[in-house]
Amino acid sequence: MRKTLLAVALAGMVAFAPVYAQSIHVPKIQYSERVLANGMRVISVPDKTNPTVSVQVWYDVGSKNDPQGRSGFAHLFEHIMFKSTKNMKSEQFDRMTEDVGGMNNASTSDDYTNYFESVPANHLQRLLWAEAERLSNLNVDEANFKSERAVVQEEYRQSVLSNPYGKLFNALSTLSYTTHPYKRSTIGSIEDLDAASVQDVIDFHKTYYRPDNAVLIVAGNFDQKQLDGWVDQYFAWIPKPATAIPRVTVKEPVRTADKRFTVKSPVAPTPGLLIDWLVPPSNHPDMAALDVASSLLSQGESSRLYQRLVYKEQVALEASAGLDGRVDTGLFYLLAILNAGHTPAEAEAMMLDEVKKLATGEITDAELDKVKTQVLTSRLTRMQSAQGKGMMLGSAVIIEGSAARANASLEEYQRVTAADVQRVLKKYILDGKKVTIDYLPEQAATADKKGGAK
Repeated sequence: MRKTLLAVALAGMVAFAPVYAQSIHVPKIQYSERVLANGMRVISVPDKTNPTVSVQVWYDVGSKNDPQGRSGFAHLFEHIMFKSTKNMKSEQFDRMTEDVGGMNNASTSDDYTNYFESVPANHLQRLLWAEAERLSNLNVDEANFKSERAVVQEEYRQSVLSNPYGKLFNALSTLSYTTHPYKRSTIGSIEDLDAASVQDVIDFHKTYYRPDNAVLIVAGNFDQKQLDGWVDQYFAWIPKPATAIPRVTVKEPVRTADKRFTVKSPVAPTPGLLIDWLVPPSNHPDMAALDVASSLLSQGESSRLYQRLVYKEQVALEASAGLDGRVDTGLFYLLAILNAGHTPAEAEAMMLDEVKKLATGEITDAELDKVKTQVLTSRLTRMQSAQGKGMMLGSAVIIEGSAARANASLEEYQRVTAADVQRVLKKYILDGKKVTIDYLPEQAATADKKGGAK
């Protein structure tokens, strides 16, 4: 019986678990790259053991590129891309994927917008045609614009206004950045979306949806020569505009002081807390150690924050740490959703204490080995599917600047030591300036202001 890549790798982890310094062999993603004459980058990942194929197109445009006063534009355009084209009806991507047992979806981040499909391998050709079709022949008209704007506005109401902690999560970027356009929320605002026009959308499409701003990734079961022919047939003819692609050049300044904000919610049942620090871009050598640090703090129920805040002290329903890596300056953050009767100040003191202990106290080999094994296992699991491999490569290209980073980052995790973890925590967290967001139910916030809260 054929062993899977994951089974072989995990067997290696068990064999070497007591001494992590001996590197675990992590198989690399095998891929090839080429660039079309119009500037489109093409990455192919053949896998004959897989009966499916994943087609992905990553555009180097995200919410940081939203026009001034038009927050949410990149996300709005993600929705419009599923509407009609010159030769396709609205929602035809659903029929071309779901009706044959596949799937399709898309996402928008601060730095990119990606579209991805997984289907049986014999449907590859028409998906390539369809992706080229919506790149080159999208119908951006008043009807499509208004219908999708309404959808996005309703999504804002559900995910930000109705979600008990939606306003807290939305505040992470908007209050943490002072200068960089990362301070604009990806989902935008209802007011900015109302102010948009169909001409704004047409201009956005012409500016960013072009072959030299796109990365096509095909992973799965295909013949390389046949794939190259189809890519040339459907994408190579699309002209490259003569105008330059606008790029964000603004840099977030170094923080010189701590800041504190209060956000109130009419729907939150209990308080919450967010604390964050600025960290380097995703391709910086320190990011692997920062990621391991966040995992040591919050990966699983045996992690330090869970044990302290949720299990022992029982001040929080949830306590976690995270690393939000981006093309430019990112964030390292702590999050707590509190139990009734407890305050953000209680959680803040405990979380900062645990960070200090991690940065200055003992990190055992067993604790570090466990977390690194979990990180590597998660990435190896993603590598089992064609879509997972494509996602790793797409993120590496856009966020870190090179497809090679998909493989290199795994090796960097293996090399992280306890000393590395403590060095980066001292440098960026203990010696850094933080933004703290107290999240209060409106009734509690009002009572606090009047001095009547207990």
